[in-house]
Amino acid sequence: MSHKHERLLESILREPVSGNIHWREIESLLHRLGATVTPAHGARVHVVLNGIEGTLHRPHHSGICTKQEVRHVRDYLLAAGVALAGDAQDPDNS
Repeated sequence: MSHKHERLLESILREPVSGNIHWREIESLLHRLGATVTPAHGARVHVVLNGIEGTLHRPHHSGICTKQEVRHVRDYLLAAGVALAGDAQDPDNS
């Protein structure tokens, strides 16, 4: 994964929630992670990543996501098993 995508993933998964993330960057990250992203009704997009289906919302009037939209992306990524490289626990070191 590129450094740009790593920094974006960190800004999505860490607190405090960023309110300055462009939807196109999130969509690029989803594709890089192997997700299938398809348009749905209105501002919704249907996403499938690691076998987990979800619906996310694109920003309505600008390309910048609100903090609530970023939280939804975070919740979806965590449900799909996405974590930062340093946050993944090694099952052998339990």
